[in-house]
Amino acid sequence: MSDTQLSEIPTLGRLYAGAVGSAAKSRLSPSKAAGTLTSDRHVVRGASVDLARLTDFQRLVQHSASDYLPTGYVHTFAFPVAMSLMAREDFPLPLLGMVHLRNEVQHLRPIHYGEALTVTAWAENLAGHRAGTQVELVAEVTVEAGGNPETVWRGRSTYLAKGVFLPKFDRPDKSAARAEFVPPLPTAMWRLGADAGRNYARVSGDFNPIHLSRLSAKALGMKQSLAHGMYLASRVVADTVQTHEGPFQWSIDFEAPVFLPATVAVAISDDQTPDGWAGSTFTGWNPRSQRRHFSGSVSPLDPNGAGPNGFGAATRA
Repeated sequence: MSDTQLSEIPTLGRLYAGAVGSAAKSRLSPSKAAGTLTSDRHVVRGASVDLARLTDFQRLVQHSASDYLPTGYVHTFAFPVAMSLMAREDFPLPLLGMVHLRNEVQHLRPIHYGEALTVTAWAENLAGHRAGTQVELVAEVTVEAGGNPETVWRGRSTYLAKGVFLPKFDRPDKSAARAEFVPPLPTAMWRLGADAGRNYARVSGDFNPIHLSRLSAKALGMKQSLAHGMYLASRVVADTVQTHEGPFQWSIDFEAPVFLPATVAVAISDDQTPDGWAGSTFTGWNPRSQRRHFSGSVSPLDPNGAGPNGFGAATRA
């Protein structure tokens, strides 16, 4: 595996603009038709956080003000490096219209906004999906510690190119039944306006057209604009663990889009032990249709393998 050094964190707007140009090409390149992923990793070294953007992000997702980075913010910081892989001409799937399926994150220690961060991203696990083709993008954030890189955050995001079926992959069976969802009692109601996608785009830089307006979303096959998956993830995780202390891990699965404007019912359930907080599960759904939008969990993570209790009650907001 080789590394491609980038001079700075890419600008998402430019990447999307380039993707629009690429979408105008009607034929796949030989590498796209073959359905192969590049072995290159994209790397940005010594990147710094914009404090004003961090503050705006914390306010938008209702995270407590802090000098330490919310885990969702770290994703938005690292995401453009991963997206630069998807914007390459030899990437086998179209960037525009990608559907966000899942995130898995390990937040290994508090990350101060003043630390210089190195972001490394790569793509793996290209696979068939019943609705198209999916791929996983991995981003790793490190800092220099005594001359050695220390991994402080690692995230894996799964995306779906809906309707894109590459010849080398079989289509999985579509007939598998999904378990019935019975909504629990909500612990919160989120009311998201039609501008929720544009507001998140301003603080994250993610100006994917499917989130910005009804017209731009319809141009990419959506019936109306939809909320960013990472806005939903960042907000629910912020609600779950409002702290910069202690390592933790979280995951979220997205099942149905949140079309804007929307009301989202949310339920968070904590698991408490005599030693403190042992983790939480969460889910969000449409209170009218009872259709689930997302579900996931947050749990303590002890990088030394000593068990979950290193992230105790004292770290809860």
